[in-house]
Amino acid sequence: MAQPARPPTGYPSQNGAGQQPYSNGPVQNQLMHSSDGQGYSPSVPGLYSHQTPAKVPPHQTSGQYNYSGSQNVSQLNNYQGPGQTLNRPPVAHFSGSPVQQTGPVPQVLLPALQNSAAISSAGSFPPGASPPVLSNWQYSQTPVSQPVGSQTSHLAHMTGTGSAQSPSSLSGNTNPPGNYQYAASPGGPPLQNSYMKPGSAPPPVTQPLTPLHPPARPPLGPPPVGGPPLIRPSTLTAGPPNTQSLLNSAANRDGDATSAASDGSVVQNSYDAIEGGGLMATPHPSPAPPNLKMNRSVGYSYPTLPPGYQNTSPPGAPGMQASALQYPDGSKHFHQPALGTNHLTASMAGLSLQQEGLRPVNLLQERNILPMTLLKAPVPNLHEDIQKLNCNPELFRCTLTNIPQTQALLNKAKLPLGLLLHPFKDLSQLPVVTSSTIVRCRSCRTYINPFVSFLDQRRWKCNLCYRVNDVPEEFMYNPVTRVYGEPHKRPEVQNATIEFMAPSEYMLRPPQPPVYLFVFDVSHNAIETGYLNTVCHTLLDNLDLLPGNTRTKIGFITFDSTIHFYSLQEGLSQPQMLIVSDIEDVFIPMPENLLVNLNENKELIQDLLRTLPQMFTKSLETQSALGPALQAAFKLMSPTGGRISVFQTQLPSVGMGALKSREEPNQRATAKDIHLTPSTDFYKKLALDCSGQQVAVDLFLLSGQYSDLASLGCISRYSAGSVYYYQSYHHKHNPVQVEKLQKELKRYLTRKIGFEAVMRIRCTKGLSIHTFHGNFFVRSTDLLSLPNVNPDAGYAVQMSVEESLTDMQVVSFQSALLYTSSKGERRIRVHTMCLPVVTTLSEVYLGADVQAITGLLANMAVDRSVSATLSDARDALVNAVIDSLSAYRSSVLSIQQPGLMAPFSLRLFPLYVLALLKQKAFQTGTNARLDERIFTMCQVKNQPLVYLMLMTHPSLYRVDNLTDEGALNINDRTIPQPPILQLSVEKLSRDGAYLMDAGSVMFLWIGKNCGQSFISQVLGVPNYGSIPQNMTHLPELETAESIRTIAFISWLREQRPFFPILYIIKDDSPLKSSFLQNMIEDRTESALSYYEFLLHIQQQVNK
Repeated sequence: MAQPARPPTGYPSQNGAGQQPYSNGPVQNQLMHSSDGQGYSPSVPGLYSHQTPAKVPPHQTSGQYNYSGSQNVSQLNNYQGPGQTLNRPPVAHFSGSPVQQTGPVPQVLLPALQNSAAISSAGSFPPGASPPVLSNWQYSQTPVSQPVGSQTSHLAHMTGTGSAQSPSSLSGNTNPPGNYQYAASPGGPPLQNSYMKPGSAPPPVTQPLTPLHPPARPPLGPPPVGGPPLIRPSTLTAGPPNTQSLLNSAANRDGDATSAASDGSVVQNSYDAIEGGGLMATPHPSPAPPNLKMNRSVGYSYPTLPPGYQNTSPPGAPGMQASALQYPDGSKHFHQPALGTNHLTASMAGLSLQQEGLRPVNLLQERNILPMTLLKAPVPNLHEDIQKLNCNPELFRCTLTNIPQTQALLNKAKLPLGLLLHPFKDLSQLPVVTSSTIVRCRSCRTYINPFVSFLDQRRWKCNLCYRVNDVPEEFMYNPVTRVYGEPHKRPEVQNATIEFMAPSEYMLRPPQPPVYLFVFDVSHNAIETGYLNTVCHTLLDNLDLLPGNTRTKIGFITFDSTIHFYSLQEGLSQPQMLIVSDIEDVFIPMPENLLVNLNENKELIQDLLRTLPQMFTKSLETQSALGPALQAAFKLMSPTGGRISVFQTQLPSVGMGALKSREEPNQRATAKDIHLTPSTDFYKKLALDCSGQQVAVDLFLLSGQYSDLASLGCISRYSAGSVYYYQSYHHKHNPVQVEKLQKELKRYLTRKIGFEAVMRIRCTKGLSIHTFHGNFFVRSTDLLSLPNVNPDAGYAVQMSVEESLTDMQVVSFQSALLYTSSKGERRIRVHTMCLPVVTTLSEVYLGADVQAITGLLANMAVDRSVSATLSDARDALVNAVIDSLSAYRSSVLSIQQPGLMAPFSLRLFPLYVLALLKQKAFQTGTNARLDERIFTMCQVKNQPLVYLMLMTHPSLYRVDNLTDEGALNINDRTIPQPPILQLSVEKLSRDGAYLMDAGSVMFLWIGKNCGQSFISQVLGVPNYGSIPQNMTHLPELETAESIRTIAFISWLREQRPFFPILYIIKDDSPLKSSFLQNMIEDRTESALSYYEFLLHIQQQVNK
């Protein structure tokens, strides 16, 4: 296939694509591809195709990091911003050529077009037409009637004039070099519950996500029953009827995904367009069966009722009252349950019943508040028929399961509102829809889901923006039941989590092949640790299990003070090493032979992996040129995208990105002077370049010395990679780390992976998302760029109530993740969650999810530590407890009682915050090394909530008396379920054995007087004195006690993606201090006990 013409070197395409075969690098098969080609325009800074909401001033800027640099650095402000006017045929009709819009466009605020892709669903193909495929790996997005050659760049006409922004805002990036900032949110509500500094959050703009197909269930809204007046069907594809002229004048806000390079080639350039716009909601109509002549112009308006919930049954009526709509032509009656007040489990107006979640708990008196089993997420107060369709809380969870109706009510509660997501989690059951019709709201681009309302068989109302949409003809047939005329029973409307096979409209180029590049530190220090032997052997063992297909490519780079490439050209008898010693200006020798097909060159690859560990054993080179090695890796990967796995064992010392030690052990105790911020922006800039070319970088740091993880970690954070840290790794001196690296590397190599992904989170009109947490780069305000997505990554977002949710009984949230699978399929995974809206403070507290609140606060505290100081972050955490309990005491408790009162739902809040303060990320004292602290902060930002909570508040079990009572039976194994104990030494008995599960590490503490049977039958030694000092494995013995104990520990380990080392400790063990450090409720040298902490909180609350 002919390579596409490359843009000239000076062309400011995204991420400096001057040297790549693809203009704009591997343009990620965008989540928001539109059939008429919306996109980023490389010459217009700060532009984002977003229909500006009425509350946001027209000068609002997009929320990505901006910087201007001299080298090939991604033009990060090239992503479309609000108010951009781009050229596209008006949505009401198909036109042969785009309307040229060269003058300033009035800032039109369309009531129904709240989100970015508001108009995109119109599409630009005549019915039945499909986009012609260009020969240069890019799907044409031009209307069929328009010749491809005529699609010239309209960007020149638009710069400074084609946008509602002021000319100066378009003239270029005005930020100083290296300055990365979120744009402040002008005009929005103050972010009361935020620990972010003012101006650190992107604008409060909710961008809609892509549509989805869930399995079958009646949707939530009632069908019309009576005689509301008929209204004329709208001829528009987006927006209410009265916006027709406005749409024509504000021609094509959705944007043009094509921009022309100076050589005249068409450059497809859009991430935002794919997920947010396109032809997806206008499938090619297929003729209806002749006997079914549905009247498509049946339209009812409900002017006096809340949007989406008409004809609700009275409170006393049965929950799911169905009403039928008679069709004159004899077609089937349409049954759909009503969603109204009766869909909440209890009328929550007066809360006459004292629910358990609101029962006041005196924390100073009730000591045994920790549940004996793992705490589960609270169940939203919805009707069971709705709740059973809701998203699994392991995937999608909100800090408040009762959403406050106004920002004022949220501010009064003093609790943070946000979402925690685990969007790519491994699932045992996942409905996959292969239909070519992906039904989405034409206005806000929400995917159809279980919480939409069907007004009749032919129309559905969006649960996010309330627009009424037509049901496409293809959607009338249910492939599961093989019945026509039951769209509400299709899988898309029956499952809150679903995956679509995406059609070509969701691609800007064919899906990329899986490409894996391994970059190894081979300096003297690295060889001394012995890590290379472990890594190469693990890779050899799992080569056939790497996710991929016949197109999978692999390559290797090693480095010390120079960079070594390995030619794996077919026909060579052995791999050929090519050394580049000029690290100031790195070039790629023989690029065509360095990344090779895994299947076709497997023998050469295996040969290289066998010989690599021995090749550098006599090396005396101590320098480390990590920066140049990463630059070389980036150049090699840019044409395709993929994953770089880099292994580093020391501080980089030569070339670009060289660092100096900043750790002073004696100053570890002071929270003031520790270096949590990067010392250079080299790694961040390189990561952003990688992100633009669909390359993610995963960092494995195996170091006994300070390596400045605060700086190095940026390479993974902004490229959507992961960080792994093996402190003091050494194959002889620290052999237990070898097993940990082997196990975790096997998981890393074999787990599923998504390439060139983007994710967007949408929420009901009135709510807005303003801050994101996790490893990614934020494009265009609310689109997360994820060059790689893995099943072990979690994300969090903060939200605010931008407009009052009056008349709404429920709100919905939807995340859509568009990615390329390792098999080369373009897929969209969608999760939708529905929660009730409440009007009183007591109801807000009733629905508080204390674990989700703790997880979100931890993310906010990491940001606060970096932007301000560690002590500021600690103070903010303590104040969060004081403020919420003060608000509860003053506004909810009717009778003031002595003691420290908390609602039952928040009874564990002070305990969890104290646990955070004692965690390595936020603790004071000299225990934590700086890299260790930074790594823990990385984990807080990147781990799903379930693992973060385990790491924050470990689980303690007594294991010397395990029984089968209450045990689980999994795959013929019996797994004991001992109760969870409080984390206090007073719960330990010298005649017992206790297992502490702290997430990434486990401790088995053996009491001095532990029973002889446990010591001999589980540990396999004759007596307590014979237990070895460094024991890390339990022998597999043929005794009931041994089988039970090993089964329990194995079961705990299997539930997480990392491998916790098991340390077996006695009273005189050096690791006993680490074990006791995790006793959260006890006093330590630098932190209060739980009881002292409660007294401190009480003193502040009672002020």
